[in-house]
Amino acid sequence: MFKYIVRRMLQTIPVMLGVTILVFLLMHLIPGDPAQIIAGESASPAQVEQMREQLGLNEPIPMQYGKFLAKIVQGDLGNSIKSSRPVAEEISLRFWVTLELAIYSTILSVFLGLIAGIVSAVRTYTLSDIGIMIAALFGLSMPNFWLGLMLIQFFSIKQGFVPPSGWGSWEQAILPVITLGTAGAAIIARMTRSSMLEVISQDYIRTARAKGVKERVVIYRHALKNALIPIVTIVGLEFGALLGGTVLTETVFAINGMGRLIIDAIRMRDFPVVQGAVLVIALIFVIVNLFVDISYRALNKRIELNG
Repeated sequence: MFKYIVRRMLQTIPVMLGVTILVFLLMHLIPGDPAQIIAGESASPAQVEQMREQLGLNEPIPMQYGKFLAKIVQGDLGNSIKSSRPVAEEISLRFWVTLELAIYSTILSVFLGLIAGIVSAVRTYTLSDIGIMIAALFGLSMPNFWLGLMLIQFFSIKQGFVPPSGWGSWEQAILPVITLGTAGAAIIARMTRSSMLEVISQDYIRTARAKGVKERVVIYRHALKNALIPIVTIVGLEFGALLGGTVLTETVFAINGMGRLIIDAIRMRDFPVVQGAVLVIALIFVIVNLFVDISYRALNKRIELNG
């Protein structure tokens, strides 16, 4: 196990290197001049050129990337072009908000998705199964921003149960968590149903039932445990996606998270912030995938972690 973890950690190095190259090049391909943005529209060509010199934008692209990579190795993500503050500080102000939102939404998705998927698999082709699958299809098809607006309209504006925006209290977390958790719950429910149906049809499940084992024990101890592997994969991917894909939800609920930080930085051509934020999200995503792979062995001892 230890050798596998070390091997996987070493494998993240070329992955992260590829991410740095991709992000660096994409940011330089986006139209616009950050020196012009910082200097202002009324700045003279000489002032803009001076700003480009200060930012190091006059240097060749390979040299700029080399300096960028050298700083990352030293743990320095640079300074924000917009605010002149360290990028690490800019990210830390927003990252924990998005992380909380992602964790709460994932917990809700797993809770609702597992229950719905198990019920649907056990009661195949009944009204319960059909109703759950229709609801799951609705959850997958419904845009997050539309659901968020509808929740605000009903629960905040009309009923006044919870605040319509912001982040910091449990009341403010209810609506955005439901908004993000709905789509994830729908995906997990469909995957749980599919995986459970495949496992339930196996010989060892029929043998357990023939021996008189209680149905609850058959479903939760034997079937569910072996059906969890693809579900865990989906949960890991969903959690990673939430860390970098909550911009619409954060905008609707006025939450200052990573999504809004990245969008604002792209609009302002704030290269260091975008690059630093994407690197942090990519690193978290790699770590989550590592934990998912390790969990396979915990769920099924027959799985060998060879990497």
